[in-house]
Amino acid sequence: MMDAFERFGLIVNDHVVRTPVAIASMAGVVDARYVLDRKAHAGVAFIGGYAIDRPTMDAAREIAAGGERREFLYDDPVAALRAEIDLLKKSDVVTGINLRGSSPASFAALADAFGDEVVYEIDAHCRQAPMVAAGAGEFYLKNPGALVAVVKALREKEVTVSVKMRVGVAADDRALVRALWGAGADILHIDLMDTGVAKLRQIRNSCPLLIIANNSITTFDRMREMLSHGADLVSLARQSDERTLAGLDAAITRYADEEGWYNSPKQLCRGGDVRALTFCCMPVKECPLIPSLSRTGLSKEEYVRLKLDAVKGTPLECGPNTCFGSLAWCCKTSSPCMFRDMTLAQDKISKKEYMRRKRELSDTIMSRVFHDVPPYECS
Repeated sequence: MMDAFERFGLIVNDHVVRTPVAIASMAGVVDARYVLDRKAHAGVAFIGGYAIDRPTMDAAREIAAGGERREFLYDDPVAALRAEIDLLKKSDVVTGINLRGSSPASFAALADAFGDEVVYEIDAHCRQAPMVAAGAGEFYLKNPGALVAVVKALREKEVTVSVKMRVGVAADDRALVRALWGAGADILHIDLMDTGVAKLRQIRNSCPLLIIANNSITTFDRMREMLSHGADLVSLARQSDERTLAGLDAAITRYADEEGWYNSPKQLCRGGDVRALTFCCMPVKECPLIPSLSRTGLSKEEYVRLKLDAVKGTPLECGPNTCFGSLAWCCKTSSPCMFRDMTLAQDKISKKEYMRRKRELSDTIMSRVFHDVPPYECS
């Protein structure tokens, strides 16, 4: 049986993530005890949201007074969060704290208090009017320069930074995520609303950050759809009951153990994201590969050289019976190919091992495509 790192290869805040199933924050609901009741089937959990300064604490009280939504209410956010973080030390769930603050200084003060114990998630997601008016939640998506300033303030504290956001709110989601990458964010926690996988694929093609997909992901088919279009994890909020979490955890573990690459992308010609370049053949015909290379800034010659250099000395280097003489150019195992399968059988390479090697090749390609970090300035 593989261990969690061998199976998923996920590390968040220097901790191995045991499963790519996460619990998303729900104000007034998701606290340490909520997570501990579900700890057996969650790899990461974001407690909160927590208001962390006077403007957002006042906004939380106003929201709660309306009677329609719950909020975590307290006078000392550091003391309140300290108690929750300490409780979660009893589990191996990677802890994130979803924070609603109105200034970079408010977030930096929390980082001074807790250091690298937790992942700091900037709540750019809340759309409650009092919170937005306080300069938090969706305010940040409409004022990306302010969001970039918060990310930068946290990165200066050398902590892990996540941004919880909705798509379709910012003027340009792709420009925004590149700005967040440039500012030093580590994780994008994305509520996809009703946009589907096209928006997720756009974001994956725009940055190399770890992506957590969120919104109505309660079945394995839906989970695989998200993972195959760019997500590294999925998260659940309102439907994060133990039964649903357990089902997703068991299904993705079984899939990873059988297939070798738990979030393998669809092939490029079938709508795959940039990671799918690992499955593409030589650039010798007009197909989706050619415009994809153009968008990534790779010439045909660079692409060929990159893949051949990456597979030297590995089981993917050979393959004289394949179309282009190397497994580097072969497709995904879900696509029938007698030449690929014959080569794998002759070289005693299991399909699981082949997919694992393709993931390593994809990582190399991604490192080249996203080698140059963009400037973090954003208006």
